[in-house]
Amino acid sequence: MMLDILTEASKNVYSEIKDLLGTIDGGSKISMGAGGDISRKIDIIAENTVLNTIKSNNISPTIVGEECGIVNLNKSSSSSSNNNDEGFLIMDAVDGTTNAIRGLPFSCCSLAFANEFKLSSVIDAVVLDLFTGDIYSASKEKGSFFNNKKIHVKNEDFNSIESLEDLKSFDVLIGTNVSGIPSNILNEISKVLLFSTHIRHFGANALELCYFARGFMDAYIDIREKIRPTDMAAGYLIANEAGGKLYSPNGQELDSDLGLKTKLSFYAVSNKKIFDLLKT
Repeated sequence: MMLDILTEASKNVYSEIKDLLGTIDGGSKISMGAGGDISRKIDIIAENTVLNTIKSNNISPTIVGEECGIVNLNKSSSSSSNNNDEGFLIMDAVDGTTNAIRGLPFSCCSLAFANEFKLSSVIDAVVLDLFTGDIYSASKEKGSFFNNKKIHVKNEDFNSIESLEDLKSFDVLIGTNVSGIPSNILNEISKVLLFSTHIRHFGANALELCYFARGFMDAYIDIREKIRPTDMAAGYLIANEAGGKLYSPNGQELDSDLGLKTKLSFYAVSNKKIFDLLKT
Protein backbone atom coordinates (compact mmCIF):
# COMPACT_ATOMS: atom_id res chain seq x y z
CA MET A 1 0.00 0.00 0.00
CA MET A 2 1.45 3.34 -1.07
CA LEU A 3 0.50 5.14 2.14
CA ASP A 4 2.56 2.62 4.11
CA ILE A 5 5.56 3.21 1.86
CA LEU A 6 5.27 6.99 2.23
CA THR A 7 5.07 6.56 6.00
CA GLU A 8 8.11 4.30 6.01
CA ALA A 9 10.06 6.80 3.89
CA SER A 10 9.17 9.74 6.14
CA LYS A 11 10.17 7.81 9.26
CA ASN A 12 13.49 6.93 7.64
CA VAL A 13 14.07 10.61 6.88
CA TYR A 14 13.36 11.46 10.52
CA SER A 15 15.92 8.89 11.69
CA GLU A 16 18.59 10.02 9.22
CA ILE A 17 18.42 13.78 9.73
CA LYS A 18 17.22 14.39 13.28
CA ASP A 19 20.79 14.87 14.54
CA LEU A 20 21.42 17.45 11.80
CA LEU A 21 18.58 19.74 12.86
CA GLY A 22 19.89 23.09 14.07
CA THR A 23 23.50 22.30 13.13
CA ILE A 24 26.04 24.08 10.95
CA ASP A 25 26.83 20.76 9.29
CA GLY A 26 23.19 20.17 8.32
CA GLY A 27 22.97 23.65 6.83
CA SER A 28 26.09 23.40 4.69
CA LYS A 29 25.43 24.36 1.06
CA ILE A 30 25.83 21.52 -1.44
CA SER A 31 24.36 22.63 -4.78
CA MET A 32 21.50 24.41 -6.50
CA GLY A 33 18.34 22.29 -6.41
CA ALA A 34 16.13 21.61 -9.42
CA GLY A 35 13.45 23.82 -7.88
CA GLY A 36 15.81 26.81 -7.91
CA ASP A 37 16.70 26.98 -4.22
CA ILE A 38 20.04 26.20 -2.59
CA SER A 39 20.26 22.55 -1.56
CA ARG A 40 21.64 22.01 1.93
CA LYS A 41 23.22 18.82 3.25
CA ILE A 42 20.08 18.06 5.22
CA ASP A 43 17.97 18.32 2.03
CA ILE A 44 20.20 15.97 0.04
CA ILE A 45 20.35 13.33 2.77
CA ALA A 46 16.58 13.47 3.21
CA GLU A 47 15.85 13.13 -0.52
CA ASN A 48 18.31 10.25 -0.93
CA THR A 49 16.67 8.52 2.02
CA VAL A 50 13.27 8.75 0.33
CA LEU A 51 14.68 7.52 -2.97
CA ASN A 52 16.38 4.55 -1.31
CA THR A 53 13.16 3.64 0.50
CA ILE A 54 11.16 3.75 -2.73
CA LYS A 55 13.71 1.58 -4.55
CA SER A 56 13.81 -0.95 -1.71
CA ASN A 57 10.05 -1.42 -2.09
CA ASN A 58 10.47 -2.34 -5.76
CA ILE A 59 8.19 0.35 -7.15
CA SER A 60 9.04 2.76 -9.94
CA PRO A 61 7.04 5.97 -9.80
CA THR A 62 8.32 9.13 -11.42
CA ILE A 63 9.90 11.22 -8.67
CA VAL A 64 9.13 14.94 -8.59
CA GLY A 65 11.60 16.32 -6.06
CA GLU A 66 12.58 19.76 -4.83
CA GLU A 67 16.29 18.98 -5.14
CA CYS A 68 16.59 16.10 -7.62
CA GLY A 69 14.04 17.34 -10.14
CA ILE A 70 12.00 14.83 -12.17
CA VAL A 71 13.45 11.32 -12.11
CA ASN A 72 11.86 8.28 -13.73
CA LEU A 73 12.87 5.22 -11.69
CA ASN A 74 11.53 2.86 -14.34
CA LYS A 75 14.64 2.49 -16.51
CA SER A 76 12.77 0.39 -19.08
CA SER A 77 10.05 2.98 -19.54
CA SER A 78 10.13 5.41 -22.45
CA SER A 79 7.21 7.39 -21.09
CA SER A 80 7.40 11.13 -20.72
CA SER A 81 7.64 12.75 -17.29
CA ASN A 82 3.90 13.42 -17.23
CA ASN A 83 2.80 9.92 -18.29
CA ASN A 84 3.80 7.02 -16.04
CA ASP A 85 1.53 4.05 -15.32
CA GLU A 86 3.27 3.66 -11.94
CA GLY A 87 2.32 7.14 -10.83
CA PHE A 88 4.20 10.11 -9.39
CA LEU A 89 5.81 10.62 -6.01
CA ILE A 90 5.95 14.31 -5.12
CA MET A 91 8.40 15.13 -2.37
CA ASP A 92 9.74 18.00 -0.39
CA ALA A 93 11.88 15.83 1.86
CA VAL A 94 12.59 18.82 4.11
CA ASP A 95 9.92 21.51 3.91
CA GLY A 96 10.98 24.51 5.98
CA THR A 97 14.72 24.02 5.48
CA THR A 98 15.57 27.42 6.99
CA ASN A 99 13.74 26.47 10.18
CA ALA A 100 15.39 23.05 10.20
CA ILE A 101 18.96 24.29 9.91
CA ARG A 102 18.41 27.05 12.48
CA GLY A 103 16.75 24.74 14.96
CA LEU A 104 13.36 26.46 14.83
CA PRO A 105 10.94 23.61 15.60
CA PHE A 106 8.69 23.87 12.57
CA SER A 107 9.78 21.73 9.63
CA CYS A 108 8.53 18.56 8.00
CA CYS A 109 9.00 15.81 5.46
CA SER A 110 6.24 16.13 2.86
CA LEU A 111 5.47 13.16 0.58
CA ALA A 112 2.55 12.59 -1.78
CA PHE A 113 1.59 10.07 -4.45
CA ALA A 114 -0.51 10.93 -7.52
CA ASN A 115 -1.80 8.62 -10.22
CA GLU A 116 -1.70 11.41 -12.81
CA PHE A 117 0.51 14.45 -13.35
CA LYS A 118 -1.79 16.93 -11.61
CA LEU A 119 -2.47 18.12 -8.08
CA SER A 120 -6.06 16.87 -7.99
CA SER A 121 -4.78 13.35 -8.71
CA VAL A 122 -2.93 13.07 -5.39
CA ILE A 123 -4.40 10.01 -3.66
CA ASP A 124 -2.01 9.40 -0.73
CA ALA A 125 -0.09 11.83 1.46
CA VAL A 126 2.14 11.88 4.52
CA VAL A 127 3.60 14.85 6.38
CA LEU A 128 5.97 14.05 9.24
CA ASP A 129 6.96 16.73 11.76
CA LEU A 130 10.76 16.52 11.82
CA PHE A 131 11.03 17.90 15.35
CA THR A 132 8.42 15.69 17.02
CA GLY A 133 8.01 12.65 14.77
CA ASP A 134 4.24 13.23 14.62
CA ILE A 135 2.61 12.03 11.41
CA TYR A 136 -0.25 13.53 9.41
CA SER A 137 -1.68 11.31 6.68
CA ALA A 138 -4.53 11.00 4.22
CA SER A 139 -5.82 8.82 1.41
CA LYS A 140 -8.40 10.07 -1.06
CA GLU A 141 -11.98 9.66 0.19
CA LYS A 142 -10.76 8.08 3.44
CA GLY A 143 -10.23 11.16 5.62
CA SER A 144 -7.21 12.77 7.28
CA PHE A 145 -5.37 11.65 10.39
CA PHE A 146 -2.93 12.87 13.03
CA ASN A 147 -1.03 9.94 14.54
CA ASN A 148 -3.87 7.68 13.28
CA LYS A 149 -6.59 9.80 14.92
CA LYS A 150 -9.06 11.43 12.54
CA ILE A 151 -8.88 15.20 12.21
CA HIS A 152 -11.18 17.85 10.75
CA VAL A 153 -10.94 21.54 9.93
CA LYS A 154 -12.48 23.99 12.36
CA ASN A 155 -16.24 23.87 11.86
CA GLU A 156 -17.18 27.52 12.34
CA ASP A 157 -20.41 28.98 10.95
CA PHE A 158 -19.52 32.18 9.09
CA ASN A 159 -22.86 32.55 7.29
CA SER A 160 -23.97 35.42 9.54
CA ILE A 161 -20.90 37.49 8.69
CA GLU A 162 -21.48 40.19 6.09
CA SER A 163 -18.08 41.91 5.92
CA LEU A 164 -14.42 41.54 6.84
CA GLU A 165 -15.04 43.90 9.75
CA ASP A 166 -17.38 41.27 11.24
CA LEU A 167 -14.54 38.73 11.36
CA LYS A 168 -13.12 40.49 14.41
CA SER A 169 -15.99 39.27 16.58
CA PHE A 170 -15.27 35.65 15.61
CA ASP A 171 -11.70 35.59 17.00
CA VAL A 172 -10.48 34.39 13.59
CA LEU A 173 -6.96 32.97 13.26
CA ILE A 174 -5.44 32.99 9.78
CA GLY A 175 -2.12 31.52 8.71
CA THR A 176 -0.23 33.07 5.85
CA ASN A 177 3.15 33.26 4.14
CA VAL A 178 4.46 36.71 3.26
CA SER A 179 8.16 35.92 2.76
CA GLY A 180 9.44 37.76 -0.31
CA ILE A 181 5.96 38.96 -1.17
CA PRO A 182 5.72 41.47 -4.07
CA SER A 183 4.44 44.93 -3.13
CA ASN A 184 1.26 44.60 -5.23
CA ILE A 185 0.34 41.34 -3.50
CA LEU A 186 1.20 42.79 -0.10
CA ASN A 187 -1.37 45.51 -0.78
CA GLU A 188 -3.99 42.86 -1.60
CA ILE A 189 -3.35 40.77 1.50
CA SER A 190 -3.19 43.82 3.77
CA LYS A 191 -7.01 43.78 3.97
CA VAL A 192 -6.87 40.31 5.48
CA LEU A 193 -4.11 41.29 7.88
CA LEU A 194 -6.07 44.32 9.06
CA PHE A 195 -9.32 42.53 9.81
CA SER A 196 -8.06 39.20 11.15
CA THR A 197 -7.86 38.92 14.91
CA HIS A 198 -4.77 36.70 14.79
CA ILE A 199 -2.15 36.07 12.07
CA ARG A 200 0.45 33.28 12.11
CA HIS A 201 3.45 32.65 9.83
CA PHE A 202 5.46 29.53 10.69
CA GLY A 203 7.58 28.90 7.58
CA ALA A 204 6.68 25.44 6.23
CA ASN A 205 3.61 25.34 3.97
CA ALA A 206 2.92 21.59 4.15
CA LEU A 207 2.92 21.56 7.95
CA GLU A 208 0.89 24.77 8.10
CA LEU A 209 -1.76 23.15 5.90
CA CYS A 210 -1.79 20.24 8.36
CA TYR A 211 -2.34 22.69 11.23
CA PHE A 212 -5.25 24.11 9.24
CA ALA A 213 -6.57 20.57 8.67
CA ARG A 214 -6.34 19.92 12.41
CA GLY A 215 -8.56 22.93 13.18
CA PHE A 216 -5.86 25.20 14.59
CA MET A 217 -6.54 27.88 11.93
CA ASP A 218 -9.70 29.14 10.25
CA ALA A 219 -7.83 29.64 6.98
CA TYR A 220 -4.36 29.43 5.48
CA ILE A 221 -3.40 31.77 2.66
CA ASP A 222 -0.42 31.94 0.31
CA ILE A 223 -1.02 34.28 -2.64
CA ARG A 224 2.60 35.14 -3.49
CA GLU A 225 2.55 33.01 -6.69
CA LYS A 226 5.73 31.34 -5.40
CA ILE A 227 4.67 27.96 -3.97
CA ARG A 228 5.47 24.88 -6.06
CA PRO A 229 3.37 21.70 -6.08
CA THR A 230 6.24 19.94 -4.27
CA ASP A 231 5.73 22.36 -1.37
CA MET A 232 2.09 21.58 -0.82
CA ALA A 233 0.92 18.42 -2.64
CA ALA A 234 0.73 16.39 0.57
CA GLY A 235 -0.81 19.25 2.55
CA TYR A 236 -3.33 19.75 -0.25
CA LEU A 237 -4.78 16.25 0.15
CA ILE A 238 -4.64 16.30 3.95
CA ALA A 239 -6.49 19.65 4.04
CA ASN A 240 -9.09 18.45 1.53
CA GLU A 241 -9.71 15.16 3.29
CA ALA A 242 -10.11 17.01 6.60
CA GLY A 243 -13.04 18.93 5.10
CA GLY A 244 -11.16 21.99 3.88
CA LYS A 245 -11.62 23.76 0.58
CA LEU A 246 -8.68 25.02 -1.50
CA TYR A 247 -9.27 27.75 -4.04
CA SER A 248 -7.16 29.69 -6.49
CA PRO A 249 -7.49 33.50 -6.17
CA ASN A 250 -10.11 33.53 -8.97
CA GLY A 251 -12.41 31.27 -6.95
CA GLN A 252 -11.82 28.05 -8.88
CA GLU A 253 -11.05 24.85 -7.00
CA LEU A 254 -7.27 24.64 -6.81
CA ASP A 255 -5.56 22.43 -9.36
CA SER A 256 -2.37 22.49 -11.43
CA ASP A 257 0.17 20.24 -13.04
CA LEU A 258 3.00 18.91 -10.88
CA GLY A 259 5.84 20.59 -12.77
CA LEU A 260 8.77 22.11 -10.93
CA LYS A 261 8.28 25.41 -12.76
CA THR A 262 4.63 25.66 -11.75
CA LYS A 263 3.92 28.34 -9.13
CA LEU A 264 0.71 28.55 -7.14
CA SER A 265 -1.37 30.95 -5.07
CA PHE A 266 -4.18 29.58 -2.94
CA TYR A 267 -6.69 30.04 -0.15
CA ALA A 268 -7.32 27.07 2.16
CA VAL A 269 -10.58 27.71 4.01
CA SER A 270 -13.05 25.76 6.10
CA ASN A 271 -15.96 26.85 3.88
CA LYS A 272 -16.70 28.96 0.80
CA LYS A 273 -18.20 31.79 2.87
CA ILE A 274 -14.86 32.70 4.48
CA PHE A 275 -13.17 32.64 1.05
CA ASP A 276 -15.75 35.09 -0.29
CA LEU A 277 -15.17 37.36 2.73
CA LEU A 278 -11.39 37.27 2.38
CA LYS A 279 -11.71 38.13 -1.32
CA THR A 280 -14.07 41.06 -0.65
